[in-house]
Amino acid sequence: MKRINLREFYPFYTNDFFVEVSDKLADLLKLLKRKEHADFERRRVYKAYYSLDAGEGIEKEVVLLVLSPEEIYERKMSKQELYAAINSLPEKQSKRIYAHFFLEMSKAEIARIEGVSKPAVTHSIEQGLKNIEKYLKNNSWRG
Repeated sequence: MKRINLREFYPFYTNDFFVEVSDKLADLLKLLKRKEHADFERRRVYKAYYSLDAGEGIEKEVVLLVLSPEEIYERKMSKQELYAAINSLPEKQSKRIYAHFFLEMSKAEIARIEGVSKPAVTHSIEQGLKNIEKYLKNNSWRG
């Protein structure tokens, strides 16, 4: 059992008030106090004295992106158009574009796996992107 002063943990205590608590609880309270101090120091060092959420919920709106049904539909259609454009490419181009942009593989990695030169992969991806652009211009649902 450890003896702690509640005034150190609760700001509404104006006088010292000592109580006996278990060792585990005392350690948890000490850890909480350390974390609060670390947060205070972090705010002090980075001069983050206020929250953007103080007024009209700006911070919440930035963090929580809420899309309208129209925006959701447009994003879905854009993705469908992109996938259709990729599917319209020759097999090598579509695989290389998928590997590079979706799997985030470097052109050198793709070339090594396929056993071809890096310039060949680079040229294939560039041509594929041009073909995607043409496809999207010609087949856009927006007109």
